[in-house]
Amino acid sequence: MDKNQDLRPVPAEAVRAGESLVLPGGGAAVEVKDTSTRNDDFGAPALIVAELSNGDTVTMATGSIVYVEATGAAGVSAVAADHGSPEAVVAQLAEAYPASTVVQETSSRLLRGINLKSGSNLQDLHHLAVTLLVDHADTGNALTVADLLTVLPFDGNFGRWKWIEGALAMAAYLSRHDDARSSAYSAALRSADDAETDPLRAKLAATVRQRQLNDPNVYDPEIVRATVSGNKSAEKDWRVLRLGVLLHLRAHGGSETLTRGVLERRIESELAALSGLNKALESP
Repeated sequence: MDKNQDLRPVPAEAVRAGESLVLPGGGAAVEVKDTSTRNDDFGAPALIVAELSNGDTVTMATGSIVYVEATGAAGVSAVAADHGSPEAVVAQLAEAYPASTVVQETSSRLLRGINLKSGSNLQDLHHLAVTLLVDHADTGNALTVADLLTVLPFDGNFGRWKWIEGALAMAAYLSRHDDARSSAYSAALRSADDAETDPLRAKLAATVRQRQLNDPNVYDPEIVRATVSGNKSAEKDWRVLRLGVLLHLRAHGGSETLTRGVLERRIESELAALSGLNKALESP
């Protein structure tokens, strides 16, 4: 690796056309012309394939860290953010995704000052984590942003809790290869289930909750309508909502009708469908 290069580490999934990638043997970085994803035999993303301007191709395992030439952020700077603070995390992401309108707009709002008691700030952080996962397949940074929320306890405010709960569900899935860590996220997500202290109300709430887990709203009619009408933007929005429901169900341990294994396969399928929609929406 050339020590004179200004490089930044990124997950393989985050490498984009137009960036310059450091090759396995080191030396000068080469511009990436296009990227594609190859799934394993179970349908899960396994390899990222980068086509380079010199005619070569490079394969990278999903989740691996590679190096690209650093570029300045288009509108947000990390200079004023304290190292290790939520603002620093957000600022670093803004620098990593200068061409992403959603990342830039969300980061700009958050970098005015993050208040973890503010529902709107929690919503923006949750939205940023979802964007990183769905739009950029950046599982590492999605988990990093989600973890800004997962440390927050349930305080009885369900309006704020839904964003924390969503982050916990995402984190439980993204850390699924670490049983202890994933289980801890799932346990934290279920903490709100035991908030009701009145025995009769608690029993009623448990019954309603189990019914919702057994027969969840996964937005089938809405997705079908959007698909039939060819409205890919609306289809994506509904599928993102469906993904959130599936992640929540998985973190909850599944239900009497949907096992965790089934849910994981459906989550993988939903992520693949969203990836396809992203590519279709990006096409001219």
